[in-house]
Amino acid sequence: MARSATAYQRRILSSSDDYRCEGHIHVAAARRKSGHTTTINGMIESNDTNEKAIDRQLLKRYAKDFNSDRANLVAANAAVSAGVLEAATDYKGQRSLPRDFSIELKQGSITNQRRSGRCWMFASLNTLRYELMHTWNLDDFEFSETYLFFWDAMEKSNTYLENVLATLDEPTDSRIFQEINDGPADDGGWWQMFAALVNKYGLVPKNAYPESANSKDSDAFKQYLNSKLREFAADLRDRHAAGTPIDELRTLKNEDMSTVYRMCAIALGEPPETFDFLVRTSDDDKKDAGSDGIGSDKKADKPKSGKDERRQIREFGITPIEFYRKYVPLDVNDLVTLCNVPMESRSFNTRYRIRFTANVAEAGDMEFINVPLDAFKKAAIDQISAGHPIWFACDCTQFSLRSAGYFDRDSVRVDQLFGTEFTFDKAQGLEYGDSPSNHAMTFTGVNLDGDGRPNRWKVENSWGKDNGDDGYYVASDAWFDRYVTEIIIRKEYLDEATRSLLTAEPVELDPWEPLTKRSR
Repeated sequence: MARSATAYQRRILSSSDDYRCEGHIHVAAARRKSGHTTTINGMIESNDTNEKAIDRQLLKRYAKDFNSDRANLVAANAAVSAGVLEAATDYKGQRSLPRDFSIELKQGSITNQRRSGRCWMFASLNTLRYELMHTWNLDDFEFSETYLFFWDAMEKSNTYLENVLATLDEPTDSRIFQEINDGPADDGGWWQMFAALVNKYGLVPKNAYPESANSKDSDAFKQYLNSKLREFAADLRDRHAAGTPIDELRTLKNEDMSTVYRMCAIALGEPPETFDFLVRTSDDDKKDAGSDGIGSDKKADKPKSGKDERRQIREFGITPIEFYRKYVPLDVNDLVTLCNVPMESRSFNTRYRIRFTANVAEAGDMEFINVPLDAFKKAAIDQISAGHPIWFACDCTQFSLRSAGYFDRDSVRVDQLFGTEFTFDKAQGLEYGDSPSNHAMTFTGVNLDGDGRPNRWKVENSWGKDNGDDGYYVASDAWFDRYVTEIIIRKEYLDEATRSLLTAEPVELDPWEPLTKRSR
């Protein structure tokens, strides 16, 4: 015979477990020894007064306040239906940023890093390909990103194991070891890592070493590479604890690197030692590269066929180092990392070095010169005005419209949508980890007003042509001031005060500094 709901409730409420149910005959929740009772209508009641908890009466007031303001309801309908960024888009902000620029550099086709963290590499190669295209009068060109990606994985693996050897007596839960062990061969990086790779391995065109499944989507490859590296690290540390001398450990490390090479070669294919190079110039008036590498057939007045009669630049069996030195009219060592970090703990006009940030062990750790915003921006304007693009790092997530192609606070009015101001300045954003440098791109244009002041910047991204305006973005100058933290500048565009710091002894920083997060 079925028991009545009331009788059943009374029985279980008087039991040792003290269950409570309401409305239906089922157990809603168990009372915890901490003093909390069961849930009623989805809300937790407590027998204790806890000042740390969200009070139920406060929740009622929050809901009442929210629903009493019609603007909140309109905003919620828009955000829930379209998304936060779409609901926050301000057309007036967008209209204030037209896509024309008083200084604009002609670039090649938009590149696409796809599902990888190689933005720093793409941005670096985009700055170099502009110089190559301009010098040799090419309509388009792209370097192989996969080539450097292979060697970056090799070098990061080696440097990780060397860092393990340098910290053998550190406990695994120490802060320094945790930093070293965090993503040993992950994708991200900086310009200085790029320069180290180019100096050691050179460059190749994309058709000499094209993209592969694991360069386009690197997660699985890097997951298992990192796992194997950590196993090697554990083995080296265990052997050290057992008394194995350092020279034997380094020999074992070199044997471990054979496995790393095998994993990289299987995932990406082996990089070429030599390759053939052929491009066609856009006219016949450009200077020759040299009699050994140029075909100089003259174009007939009236070609009798559809044959491409443009002048060729052609090489057979050239090495990556030879190609870089012969065809790239820029020495990567002639560029300097400038940062604008206005934190009180980081002095301006100072050279810094960050420990444990190298990818190529012998190339050294990341260095930068911290300068005030006016010097930072002047260097950028001077370089782009002289016809040279600029690699830069920023927080690309802040006030960003990816599909429309805007970086601008006035175009992304999340303050209006949420009814609250976002007041962090640049220093606070860095100090609290709210706006770290997480992405690298290239400035290829700037618009100067009648007084010579910038008001918007043209940005070349590496997310493919389906994002932004055919792959390009426009950034307001105010966004530049707030979220751009790093630029790569030729030494010739540094002011005297900054140039004098190139030989100054760097102040050493720990690897958990705000700027150490690699751009991806």
